[in-house]
Amino acid sequence: MRYLTAGESHGKQLTTIIEGIPSHLPLLREQINESLIRRQGGYGRGKRMQIEKDLVEITSGVRHGYTLGSPITLVVNNDDFKHWTDIMGEDPLPEDTQKIRRTVTKPRPGHADLNGGMKYGHRDMRNVLERSSARETAARVGAGAVAKVLLKELGIEVTGYVREIAGIVSDVDENLTLQQRREISEASPVRTFDEKAAEKMMHAIDEAKKEGDSIGGVTEVYVEGMPPGIGSYVQYDRKLDAKIAGSVMSINAYKGVEFGIGFEAARRNGSEVHDEILWSEERGYYRRTNRLGGFEGGMTTGMPIVVKGVMKPIPTLYKPLQSVDIETKEPFNASIERSDSCAVPAASVVMEHIVAFELAKAITDEFPADYFPRLKRAVDDYRKEVREF
Repeated sequence: MRYLTAGESHGKQLTTIIEGIPSHLPLLREQINESLIRRQGGYGRGKRMQIEKDLVEITSGVRHGYTLGSPITLVVNNDDFKHWTDIMGEDPLPEDTQKIRRTVTKPRPGHADLNGGMKYGHRDMRNVLERSSARETAARVGAGAVAKVLLKELGIEVTGYVREIAGIVSDVDENLTLQQRREISEASPVRTFDEKAAEKMMHAIDEAKKEGDSIGGVTEVYVEGMPPGIGSYVQYDRKLDAKIAGSVMSINAYKGVEFGIGFEAARRNGSEVHDEILWSEERGYYRRTNRLGGFEGGMTTGMPIVVKGVMKPIPTLYKPLQSVDIETKEPFNASIERSDSCAVPAASVVMEHIVAFELAKAITDEFPADYFPRLKRAVDDYRKEVREF
């Protein structure tokens, strides 16, 4: 399984092409739209979310509600493009209308603007920021939504939520099931569990917006139903937790990843970190605790997967930091593009779908995956085999 995305933030559309989805998987457009709508929500989003109503059109790879096994193409039109036709259109502009290009020569600290301009030779950094924008995550959520459908059909469920915003930590009862975590977090404006913490988070977001600033946080993805032994210890590039970590780090503004107790493990003794192995007639092998977040040796343990991601504050500020105009080399306040004061609640949805795609890819790499009923039989047989080990 793999996917490619294309499209600019204010361009005509976002396109996702997914290859490797088995044939005969039931798939409806509404299942993808549900994920896209969730990505647009969450306290702290900017006006762009009021302009764009992300709805998908499936243009290939699905017929009469079932996948064909051929590449699936998803298209999300940008409704705001009508206001950007001259600025973002593909046709050359007449000489006397060059001023409507809205040329960007002042790179924003923390963004791809300057580095991308240097790499690709763009004197107008709009050519960089349009593609490096987090708008592209809508296309990635579309791919993850398809992956989530596949996983759910195999008895694997994935959900994401917020654990921290601006240093305000939301506690969670670790005994909550995935369904409980999903229901509680989805009812919260900031997609978290602790109502008191949620109020403080919203206040922090309001203050950041008032000050023209932005704030970041920590998101968590929780997975139930993943069978043990998916991934591998035999080569570094086959370790599934490493693949997930790399994929999470590819999300815009993400700067750190941890599994289970993560960095806390550095401050504990080994007896307080590793998960004791137990066995019962009902469950087979399982762990007394889940401090390692469902992974050992680059492979799943069969315990819930718990992975956290650190999102830095968005670099586009309404009280811009100092930058340098690349044309004049003079100090200048960085350019301002429409942005959110806090996108952490939305980012939790993005991370959820990024992780889902990596898990689905790992499953289709592990088992015969051209025909979904065959894949399901193979996974069911494997679950029985490892249970009887």
